[in-house]
Amino acid sequence: MPTLTEVLSPAGSREALEAAVRAGADAVYLGAKSFSARRNADNFDLEELRDAISYCHTRGVKVYLTLNIMLKEDELQAAFNLAKAVYTAGIDGIIIADLGLCRILRDNIPQLKLHGSTQMTVHSPSALPYLKELGLTRVVAAREMSEKQLRALCLAAKELDMEIEVFVHGALCMCVSGQCLLSSVLGARSGNRGLCAGPCRLPFKVSGGTGYDLSLKDLSLIPHIEKLKEMGVASLKIEGRMKRPEYVAAATYRVRAAVDNNNVPPELSYAFESVFSRSGFTDGYFTENLGAEMFGIRTKEDVLAADNKTFGVIHNLYRKERQSVGINLSAEIKRDNPVIIKVSDGKHNLIMVGDIPQEATKRAVTYDDIKKALAKCGGTPYFAKSIEADIDEGLFVSASALNDMRRQILEELNILRGASQRECEAVWEEKFHSQNLPQDTKIIARFRNYNDLPHNLEAVWGLAFPLEEPIPEKLPEKELIVDIPRWIDNENNLAEKLKAFKDRGFTYAYCGNLAAMKIAKELRFNVIAGVGLNICNNESLQTVYDFGARMLTLSAEIQMEDAKALYSPAPKGIFAYGRIPLMVTKNCPLKNGRECKDCDRNGTIIDRKNIDFPIECRKTSCEVLNSTPLFLADKKSDLTNFDFLLLWFTDEDKIQSQNIIDTYINKSRGNSPESFTRGLYYKNLL
Repeated sequence: MPTLTEVLSPAGSREALEAAVRAGADAVYLGAKSFSARRNADNFDLEELRDAISYCHTRGVKVYLTLNIMLKEDELQAAFNLAKAVYTAGIDGIIIADLGLCRILRDNIPQLKLHGSTQMTVHSPSALPYLKELGLTRVVAAREMSEKQLRALCLAAKELDMEIEVFVHGALCMCVSGQCLLSSVLGARSGNRGLCAGPCRLPFKVSGGTGYDLSLKDLSLIPHIEKLKEMGVASLKIEGRMKRPEYVAAATYRVRAAVDNNNVPPELSYAFESVFSRSGFTDGYFTENLGAEMFGIRTKEDVLAADNKTFGVIHNLYRKERQSVGINLSAEIKRDNPVIIKVSDGKHNLIMVGDIPQEATKRAVTYDDIKKALAKCGGTPYFAKSIEADIDEGLFVSASALNDMRRQILEELNILRGASQRECEAVWEEKFHSQNLPQDTKIIARFRNYNDLPHNLEAVWGLAFPLEEPIPEKLPEKELIVDIPRWIDNENNLAEKLKAFKDRGFTYAYCGNLAAMKIAKELRFNVIAGVGLNICNNESLQTVYDFGARMLTLSAEIQMEDAKALYSPAPKGIFAYGRIPLMVTKNCPLKNGRECKDCDRNGTIIDRKNIDFPIECRKTSCEVLNSTPLFLADKKSDLTNFDFLLLWFTDEDKIQSQNIIDTYINKSRGNSPESFTRGLYYKNLL
């Protein structure tokens, strides 16, 4: 049975870093002051990063930097510079989300290990070859995967010589990571940019629900760690860069114990449960037990359980240095020669030379004296695996002299182990300098079902329909596009459904993730890259084009002036009308109030201001839609900068849809909705 080589812990501050290392982490992940998906954590400046790397490497612990946000075009240079700086400082890898930055680092610093962030929404094996091509060696799996899906992903990764990292404990977002716009649209604080305000933890209610129907319990897969080890998961990840050190220590200790098959003392087990809980924990995605049992909030009782006594118990876990690095020590005490102490950690070999020993007048030094002195590694990260001594009889060396030599040689070993500097002369400069203006702007209209089609579609270039809807006998003579859900449960089922669409004349596929792109491309669909790919810069556009997409939809979080300025190797477009999907959820919010058998696949969730947000069931997942549609038809000078506009119809009737299409053709305010939003195109999204 394969064994896990890594317990990976969060470090949002220096104290949390030390707590993780002392509680048993094999690796930590942390953020810089910029470009991190937890920008509100304390995080580390460059000098602090260098010191953190040295501290961890001395103790045999790896360090990964989170550079895992969607990047604007004018941020790529600074992001590259940061990656280069931490590479030279000795970082063990970078956790990354932006496809364009992956491309840049692969081409310019190929020795730097790249890990795909959970923000990439990787949950299906077909995404892996693309990421391998981008130079990634490890991928963080989506939290929503079942045991069966994880097994398939691990098997595919093994065949590609890639690793899979899995979250095993911590906060669980309602939305699939990388697909959430709720915080952006409601408060201009983007989760994809590292500034999520956590609005899903506020009151949102569905019929029959609890009133907190976007709030899930915390994840815990600790009872399943043996299964994860057996299936070949390379790294067990603990969420929590915004959490206090006591939480980090408790969670790390608990996962470490599970990996090592050690029992946890009852008082620590209680402390672990009470440090952070939302009325308990859930493993619902892994075990495929979705529904109301997965929902929970942080109650008053949960808060009171984490009292000072509990934190005191946990604090003892990281109060002292953890002796985790085994070393071999030896001493030579020979007549008329200086005392010699040697130490080896398997990589570094050091020699310390002392004074010439004296002739013993009372008691000569013995092996037990040497062993006692050299074994005193307390306060250091070392423990003695072996101690040898070559001693001439009748000699004397004081215990204080031996202790001093041991201290000095271990301090020198610290310096050697902590030295991680590398050379790197890589230089990157932006090569795209001008936008390319389209000849004309096509209209793509997406409808929830075929009965919603208006009568006059003359001005519409393409019609998109959901994969999950049955195909009618008669279809319009337009370019036909199948819209693939952003969550794929089964690749074989998806391929079979796509073949049926292909047979009926569908030639385009709208794809919101890399796996869907690859499957559609292999079936000879023309791929339209969707908003779920979070394309926000020229390098990402080029990357997705190189993967085979022939039409490219920009992120719905991009600002209009930035979007207009991007150079695209293929037709580029934007989500220009409709209720923007704010969340893609694997566990449907409606399940907190009713079973699927009692549902018509549509419903609403209401926030604390009594605003309705529609929910659209896509069978493999759900989409929580914005309360009001996006409307841009009157932004004539802006829209002419795009090759296509995506009009996303959901609950409009035929007349309303026709009026909207006509308004976009005429580029006017004419038949705008009574209430609408401009989305994020004209907001200053940090």
